Amino acid sequence: MNTYDVIIIGGGAGGMTAGIYTSREMLSTLLIEKKMVGGLAAETELIENYPGFPEGITGMDLMNKMKDQAQKFGVEIIELEEVESIKPTIENEIIVQTVKDEYRAYSVIVASGTVPKSLNVPGEKEFRGKGISYCATCDGPLYRDKEVAVIGCGNSGLQEGESLLKHARGVTFVEFLPYMTASKILQQRVKKNKKTTFFLNHTLVRIDGDKFVESIALKNRDDGQKKKLEVSGVFLYVGFLPATDFLEETEVELDKKGYIKTDDKMETSVPGIYAVGDIRSKIVRQIDVACGEATIAAIAAFHRIQTLEIS
Repeated sequence: MNTYDVIIIGGGAGGMTAGIYTSREMLSTLLIEKKMVGGLAAETELIENYPGFPEGITGMDLMNKMKDQAQKFGVEIIELEEVESIKPTIENEIIVQTVKDEYRAYSVIVASGTVPKSLNVPGEKEFRGKGISYCATCDGPLYRDKEVAVIGCGNSGLQEGESLLKHARGVTFVEFLPYMTASKILQQRVKKNKKTTFFLNHTLVRIDGDKFVESIALKNRDDGQKKKLEVSGVFLYVGFLPATDFLEETEVELDKKGYIKTDDKMETSVPGIYAVGDIRSKIVRQIDVACGEATIAAIAAFHRIQTLEIS
């Protein structure tokens, strides 16, 4: 079995940027993605704050450009293969075990990102895929001329809500807090649209229907009053959880929320294992931040491999 110089876990912006840098340094690089490369960024309708695109760019277009660039420099990409565990060996190698195979590398860059958080309210599990979605860009066209609800008024909720407004008859935004946390420019644009309704300081109580979603129940956090809204779709954007299940067998140190701690070289508590992007413990999670961290990790991995006695 061949041993790669670097294995990257995750095919979002961080993972692909790391691959561009490691492969340009002539390091044999394998990128493993459990779904299709692109990550959550590929599901974003319009990205307006990534440098170099003054008119904005769709998430899918940006991620496809990164994928093409990574492959141009020789990154080997495996899609639809989930990593189950990673385990360092005494021979300076790291074993990456997937659901299908075993791979080895001298360095591993974890860029597995996050997964949408569930609210665990009655009806959420039952109607998943039957009116409940976590990706408006993916499923928005299914709700043409229908009423839908977006739960969560952070950047993700309002960005995806904008995508829904192109298709739906009306979009109701529900926020647990008494104010929206999305950027001001997003709030201004969405508020201007006549098809929007807002319920701030409300909580989602339950999701109801027969075979598919038909309505939701909300509760006013001030007075406790409940309200029923008839909707055909519910899009949940209530935060994210770190995708770190495959690290259970390692000694990689995590913070209290489960995100990976690193030093300024993006190296974790385990030598040779790095972490970049949304999976990393930090304050700001943005595409350009992930790219910067990936650059640092890739260069650090290159220098580390140079110091190893690899026959």
